[in-house]
Amino acid sequence: MARSIDDTVFDPGGAVEAQLGWTLGARYSVASYRSAAAVIAQRAPAELAAILRILDAFTISRTEIRSPGGNRMSATTRFADLAAAEGFHQEVRIEADLTVRLREGKGENAPEIDRILRADYIHNHLVDFWRGRVAFDYEWNSKDQTYDRDLYAFRSFFEAGVIDVGVIVTRALPPEFFQSLGYCLDKDGNETASTVAAKFGASTTGTHKLLSRIAAGRSGGCPVLVFGIRPGNITPD
Repeated sequence: MARSIDDTVFDPGGAVEAQLGWTLGARYSVASYRSAAAVIAQRAPAELAAILRILDAFTISRTEIRSPGGNRMSATTRFADLAAAEGFHQEVRIEADLTVRLREGKGENAPEIDRILRADYIHNHLVDFWRGRVAFDYEWNSKDQTYDRDLYAFRSFFEAGVIDVGVIVTRALPPEFFQSLGYCLDKDGNETASTVAAKFGASTTGTHKLLSRIAAGRSGGCPVLVFGIRPGNITPD
């Protein structure tokens, strides 16, 4: 009988928590793809510590979720401010040209017979935050296809030798949680006829959609660490 791909590419939970010094389990889920937890702990311990401080400081209120604002609601801006305070550069793009050289014969001194420039070989892939050897994205309420963009960007940064690991913070909130919030609010704080559950529908972001893409290899060889925002991180009104 074939094993699930999850068993071969995602790391055991206990080992991941030990590698991270994990104390935020009541507020965030965590998943590690291709030893991402071990890589960030060994290769970028300062960035790991900074990310854990950001996660510890970050909360979202029920009112913020009910209020208008889409993906760039006040909590998203607050998350970006916390990342900036920890020295993460924001909206970092990678661009690169590829120079191809052809040589005739063997040896280092073989004469070059042609040269081709492939301009924009890597073009305009963007991550929300970057520092040291870590790329870092935050996704709250985008369309789930945004994960493909994020993972491909991680792959581009990794294959170019810029990072060792990618990190994504996103939602791990079940449909029942959004149903419990009732109706959305307008800009004046009044209830509307639209439900919160409809606003955060099946086509928006969530760890279940992200992990399946990671397991399918969308990030290539880049290790990816995923933190999922749980109901325990949502504060009362």
